[in-house]
Amino acid sequence: MSLVYDDDERMLLDAARDFLRAEAPVSALRTLRDSADATGFSRELWSTMAGMGWAGLLVPEAHGGLGFAHMGAGILCEQMGRTLCASPFLSSAVLGTTLLKLAGSEAQQAAVLPRVAAGEHLLALALDESPRHDPLAIATRARADGDGFVLDGEKRFVIDAHVADTLIVAARSSGAAGEAHGISLFLIDAGTPGVSVERTSMVDARNAGTVRFSGARVPAGALLGTLHAAWPALERALDVARVCAAAELLGVATEVFERTLEYLRQRKQFGRIIGEFQGLQHRAAVVFCELELARSAVLGALRAADDDASALAAAASLAKARATEVATLAANEAVQMHGGIGMTDDIDIGLFMKRAAALRMWLGDAYFHTQRYAALAGY
Repeated sequence: MSLVYDDDERMLLDAARDFLRAEAPVSALRTLRDSADATGFSRELWSTMAGMGWAGLLVPEAHGGLGFAHMGAGILCEQMGRTLCASPFLSSAVLGTTLLKLAGSEAQQAAVLPRVAAGEHLLALALDESPRHDPLAIATRARADGDGFVLDGEKRFVIDAHVADTLIVAARSSGAAGEAHGISLFLIDAGTPGVSVERTSMVDARNAGTVRFSGARVPAGALLGTLHAAWPALERALDVARVCAAAELLGVATEVFERTLEYLRQRKQFGRIIGEFQGLQHRAAVVFCELELARSAVLGALRAADDDASALAAAASLAKARATEVATLAANEAVQMHGGIGMTDDIDIGLFMKRAAALRMWLGDAYFHTQRYAALAGY
């Protein structure tokens, strides 16, 4: 398994880095936050990204996408983490697209994926129902009714729910919460009667939503995949998104660490550059080593997503746990090494810390994935 980029991947990395630094710097996120932007990202920027093929990176060529490998998605996510670029890439272009590819019929894919690739249609997965990630604890019910289904329940922290054109909803069509069998997926238009979305602005200035279903009736054609048997596709799609989230966390950690090193090279105290103090050098060395370990875990998981489906679950949990921990460490150390100004809004460190905090919880924190990794290993 190669943990280095090939020529195509390197070209994508260079292009993404240059574009995001020029068109989506951290100052753009500040503007969105300070203006209390209701969308939470620039639609103009997203349209430009779609024109570059990013919205359809994982969409098959037959449906208007690039059909690129998952490594490419990870590269984009890492670079987005370095500039704190706000976009629906993770929610729609990665998670939603992957679910449609894995579980959708050819007709469903043909109806939705070309518009997703064009940047004209957004997807959002409505999954969790409690503050902590627990994908099997689904209580939202989907009962058969005539030639369709009726959904009742509530989903929380649905990323980009307020702007999604189509919701992919995980509901229980049989069985009880905690069971893998009995979970079904449904493609539901956001404007369906009985569906309501309450927007929530999160700590990282991004948006999520609480989605409520009250007697929401959908046709039989809304079923995504096989009735009662959506868990395998759902779990694999979650793992792909977890790896991409880990890649973004890696980008957050790398950027905040490099900014901290630059500060250590410039800041003087007691007549000396503070980077000369051995105590700070030791702390920076620890962060560097943890970053390298996390990078190996993330790259390994991205390769598994492309080449070794049997290894993906464990690799995804390892990557998400390590990237979560290193992003937290790098952000905390950055605040400490910057001193008092590290806690102010005058510099960007706090923005990176908040993004790391939000991504830390999305699709499972380090505790969730450490336990899952151990279970997969037979402990």
